[in-house]
Amino acid sequence: MVFIQGYCEANSSISHTWVDEGISPCFYFTLVPTILLTISFFLGTIHCIFYQKYGTAMEPKFIPRSCLYGFQLAISVLLLIQFLGGMVWRAANGGELPGYVVLYGCFSALGWAWAIAVLRVERRRSLLMDRTRGHSIALLLFWAVAFSAENLAFISWYSPHWWWGLENNQQQVQFALWLMRYIGTGLLFFIGLKAPGLPRKPYMLLINEDERDVENSGQVIRPSLLGRTEDNQSTWQGFRKKVRMLLPYMWPRGNIFLQLLVLFCLILLGVERVINVFVPIYYKNIVNELTDGSSWNALATTVCIYVLLKLMQGGGAGASGFISNLRSFLWIRVQQFTNRVVQVRLFSHLHSLSLRWHLGRKTGDVLRSIDRGTSSINSLLSYIVFSIIPTIVDIVISIIYFITYFNAWFGLIVFVCMGLYLTLTIIITEWRTKYRRDMNQQDNNAKSRAVDSLLNFETVKYYNAESYEVSRFEDAILKYQVSEWKTQASLAFLNQTQNLIIGSGLLAGSLLCAYFVTEGKFQIGDFVLFGTYIIQLYTPLNWFGTYYRLSSWISLLFYRKEILRDVSFTALPGQTIALVGPSGSGKSTIIRLLFRFYDVHGGCISIDGQDISKVKQTSLRAHIGVVPQDTVLFNNTIRDNIRYGRISASDQEVEEAALAADIHDKIMTFPEGYDTQVGERGLKLSGGEKQRVAIARTILKAPQIILLDEATSALDTQTERNIQASLAKVCVNRTTVVVAHRLSTIIGADQILVISDGRIAERGRHEELLVKGGLYSDMWMRQQQAQDSDSSSDTETKDRTSEKLQPPSTSSGHHGH
Repeated sequence: MVFIQGYCEANSSISHTWVDEGISPCFYFTLVPTILLTISFFLGTIHCIFYQKYGTAMEPKFIPRSCLYGFQLAISVLLLIQFLGGMVWRAANGGELPGYVVLYGCFSALGWAWAIAVLRVERRRSLLMDRTRGHSIALLLFWAVAFSAENLAFISWYSPHWWWGLENNQQQVQFALWLMRYIGTGLLFFIGLKAPGLPRKPYMLLINEDERDVENSGQVIRPSLLGRTEDNQSTWQGFRKKVRMLLPYMWPRGNIFLQLLVLFCLILLGVERVINVFVPIYYKNIVNELTDGSSWNALATTVCIYVLLKLMQGGGAGASGFISNLRSFLWIRVQQFTNRVVQVRLFSHLHSLSLRWHLGRKTGDVLRSIDRGTSSINSLLSYIVFSIIPTIVDIVISIIYFITYFNAWFGLIVFVCMGLYLTLTIIITEWRTKYRRDMNQQDNNAKSRAVDSLLNFETVKYYNAESYEVSRFEDAILKYQVSEWKTQASLAFLNQTQNLIIGSGLLAGSLLCAYFVTEGKFQIGDFVLFGTYIIQLYTPLNWFGTYYRLSSWISLLFYRKEILRDVSFTALPGQTIALVGPSGSGKSTIIRLLFRFYDVHGGCISIDGQDISKVKQTSLRAHIGVVPQDTVLFNNTIRDNIRYGRISASDQEVEEAALAADIHDKIMTFPEGYDTQVGERGLKLSGGEKQRVAIARTILKAPQIILLDEATSALDTQTERNIQASLAKVCVNRTTVVVAHRLSTIIGADQILVISDGRIAERGRHEELLVKGGLYSDMWMRQQQAQDSDSSSDTETKDRTSEKLQPPSTSSGHHGH
């Protein structure tokens, strides 16, 4: 038979929080389940109401199959059974059951049952207007508090009222139950950061992607059309991947000197933590010695030690002390290494992106993102290593110190305040992230608009659109400032919330400490110690919200459209293949596929029987030369622009390539010759001159395969004939693929492919295609007629000009003016 005796055990009271070198079990097992039940019931209820009212049941096919989710559910159920089982076991073995044991078992079971319900609701329902952000704050906070509560048991390591001694069967069973809770809550929290049972994309995006697959339209739907983008995801989304990405920048591989610097900086960081503990203690000792009337020698020694520690520490947060300044000085070399590696890898990554990305990019947007991203990574790494981690360590040390030196109430105050501070900071920062992202986007838009306008200054001046461009730029700035105001206003709200929590914790602790001073349990110095320590602890936390979302993680999505269908041809060694057809038929796409700017989604492209998708792009492109339709030069000298075809080429080889491209004589007429600067995008040269420079590049590269994308479209007839002769010499014994608009330039091609609507409509030699009387024949006739019309028009123009230039007739009696 079970009897429920008093609420606490004999000779114990819930008001006694610290008993025999540990937390009172009655106090601990009352506080923990109450907090857990409050979190699960209050936040969980709000969460479920929102999901029921604004959410929808997800189709089973969109719910990911996850063993980890099943593991989460199994652990939660096991913990729930453990709470009830522990209560039943104790009742069965002890006969008398304290009231707090019943409360602990029932409240904990209710809290975990409600947490399981929330977990199942999250998996089965989705908020259509919400983005994927992992588990809710309710669940993550519940698991975090549960795991933290089990860690608090370590504080009572030496208390005989707890199970650490394992002296009897009851303590052994309680220890086994605690171990189950400790491992279970820890696993739930860390697995919860990954959120394995939830879709990785917003539910609306999954629905639209599924509809796209059914319709087989070949289009990729941008999430922005749905009002959300993937870069709106939570900071915790992909957290492990982000940390793994940042870690290599913190440890300079291959550089022993920098690695030693990192280790020494970490040692200095540990010294700072020790100093932060002793500064308030010596300040307390000074106050006590002043009030107790201690000798001058003892007081002077204490003051000197305090000043020395304060000199080492600096302004309380370690921002300007001797050790902090020394560490910052030593960290400069490591930071430079990080900055260099980040910029080089980012630049290399941009060049490795596909042509599709570069065609859709905005240069100003990219440059602004590079600057912001590089500085953010540097600041984030420094803040993680020297601010966030040390602050967390300081919090743990302070909780342990206050519990051991004062009593459990002070440790509880610090723990609750820190928990609320970090939790509300994360929640508010997650909420205000959309404003920050919008501000960054508007900033990118403004910079992109300015760069785009400046790059196209010729067009602006052609149409007298200077005032229009200035107006557009001002409009972009105004939109940025609106987003900036929202960002700053939400930041002010965050800071006020943080100040309110800090003030509440300081007030509660100060009142309690002052009460104990009046009761004679504490000295005046203890009051000073508490206030100094708390302020010192809170100061670095003020920046936590600022750096919480410091780095941005960009996800880019692109449209995809099918251009070519059923295109198949073979080019033998040394042959010339010509591609002709109307604009937009897919001719240039074939060139880009050969160069692997794109990869095919069906079939393959082979060179000497080897699939080009199976080889490295650098190896493939080393054997291919391209003369594009639109040539863009670097803002450098003509010599360096031609040498770009083969960086190691000598000046003589550069000039020989220019001779072959029929541009050497023109270059020599420039005052600075080959050292002439071509201007941004080569604007100082004419279209024909730029194209001949591009041809010279390709000639200098001496590739085995040559791709000509309407290479002579910007040249006059005579220059075109000269270039054609030069290209004919260069292309001897080389496989050549030519995209041509003027059919007269590809009469001698070994095979002509007529492309229409992404398909090969006709193929053959020039004479064969004319005989067929198909598309090629029609194109040939139209061009011949246009050429004849132009020739006759030119003749008539010359005749009229010659008539105007004849001397006036003297018989008219007057002179023409």
